[in-house]
Amino acid sequence: MVTPDQMMIEAPSLAAIDGVAHGFSTRLGGVSSGIYASLNCGPGSKDDPANVIENRARIANILGAAPDNLITLYQKHTNIAVVAEKTWARSELPEADAMVTAVPGLAIGVLTADCAPVLFCDPEARVVGAAHAGWRGALSGVVEATVDAMTGLGAKPERIRAVVGPAISQGAYEVAQNYRERFVAEDPDAAAFFVADEGSGEPHFDLSGYAAGRLARAGVGEIVDLRRCTYYDETGLFSYRRSQHHGEDDYGRQISAILLA
Repeated sequence: MVTPDQMMIEAPSLAAIDGVAHGFSTRLGGVSSGIYASLNCGPGSKDDPANVIENRARIANILGAAPDNLITLYQKHTNIAVVAEKTWARSELPEADAMVTAVPGLAIGVLTADCAPVLFCDPEARVVGAAHAGWRGALSGVVEATVDAMTGLGAKPERIRAVVGPAISQGAYEVAQNYRERFVAEDPDAAAFFVADEGSGEPHFDLSGYAAGRLARAGVGEIVDLRRCTYYDETGLFSYRRSQHHGEDDYGRQISAILLA
C-alpha cells in the first residue's frame, strides 16, 4: 500500500511551520493507469477526468483541505501572479502561473512535469504562495511576481521561506546553443546556470538552480532546492521530456500545493 509520505514530498523548512500544510506530489498512490499511472493531477491531460478528480481529492485529503478547495491555474508560462480569495470553477481558471493567498483552508497549487514548482510561506504574515517556474516564466520574473504579490498581503521577502520542488535536472536538460544565447542576452547572470555537455558540447540548463537564484535576487530569506529530478525518477515522478523520448502522446502532471490550516 502506498503511504501519504510516498504520495507527497515534504520540505523540512515548510513542515516546521505550525498551521501550514504543503507537499510536492509524486506519481504514486492514485487511480490512473497506463502512461498516467497513477497519481496524475493534471485536468489538461487526456486522462479520464474522473481519475484526475479522484487523484486531486486524495492530495486535498493529505493536506487537510476539502477537495473543492484545492485550486490550480490555467498555466501559460507567464510571469503573472494572482491573489486567490476563494475557489473557482475549472471554466473560470485565471490565466497565470503563480498565486498567493492569506485565506485559511484554501489549498493553492501548480502543476508541473519538468518545470520547477516553487512553494512559499511567510510564517509571521500567514501568507503562502505557489509558482510554476518553467524557463520562460523564470526568465520573465514569475518568482519575483509571486514575492511581490505576497508582499501586497503583508509578507516581507526576508521572512519568506521558499522551496524549489522536483524539476528536470541539468544533466537531463540539454538545450540548443541559440537557446542559451537568447537566454543570456536577456539575463547575463543566467550564464552561470549553463554547462557544456562533455560529449556533444551542447549546453545543459540548471532550471531549478536558476529558479533558486531568482529567489535570492528577490530577497527571499530562506531558499531550499530539493534537487529531485523528474526525468531520471521514472518510477516516482512524471516528466514531459521523458514522455517525448519514449514517444508517448501525453504525460501526467504532479501538483505542488500549500495550505494555511
